[in-house]
Amino acid sequence: MQFGSSSDGRPVAARGEGFEFLKAWIGTALAFAVLYSGGQIASPAFVQIFILAALTAGLGVVLHELAHRVVARHYGAEAHFVANDTMLIISIVVAFTGFLFAAPGAVWYSGWLNKRQGGLIAAAGPITNMVLALIFAGLLVGAQRTDVSNLVRLGLDMGFRINAILGVFNMLPIGPIDGAKVLNWNAVAFGVLLAIAAGITFGLPRIVDGLPRVF
Repeated sequence: MQFGSSSDGRPVAARGEGFEFLKAWIGTALAFAVLYSGGQIASPAFVQIFILAALTAGLGVVLHELAHRVVARHYGAEAHFVANDTMLIISIVVAFTGFLFAAPGAVWYSGWLNKRQGGLIAAAGPITNMVLALIFAGLLVGAQRTDVSNLVRLGLDMGFRINAILGVFNMLPIGPIDGAKVLNWNAVAFGVLLAIAAGITFGLPRIVDGLPRVF
């Protein structure tokens, strides 16, 4: 996920932004549902997996982008989310191969922002996924001590894995990814956030019983 200024310098219109978020939510959920179901979209369980993916992966993506937008607007920028229809379709198709590359869209803004503000806007997205990963981790650990269905456990597992991956992936300092903008603002903040994201993704499952290994 990423954010950036409009290419022509003009404000980006909120052209049905709710629909843009809806496309990103459904498209992301479909891609992860295809991945988790092994491409068995005709199976009776696919609808259940899709619903779980919508409540975990889809929600994680939407809240990630909303975080970018909220912080950008806090600093006075005009910011709107625009779904990337082409990449959403590609992510669904690629998921049938057993791999997934999620690029549902971006928050575009117009207005002057300094380096610190840009860095904080970028950091807001991955931080949101880290928080969600911790929430799902807590629920998953709690579920080990209660009599919940395997379907609920699968949903909590997906929520932890997916948001952990989104958190650490988006902190990578490459290309237009959020981590590059955070590093451009403050190397210490970048290092701390990357360490936290990596700790949640790789370290937490090794020290907390009941959490799945992400990789």
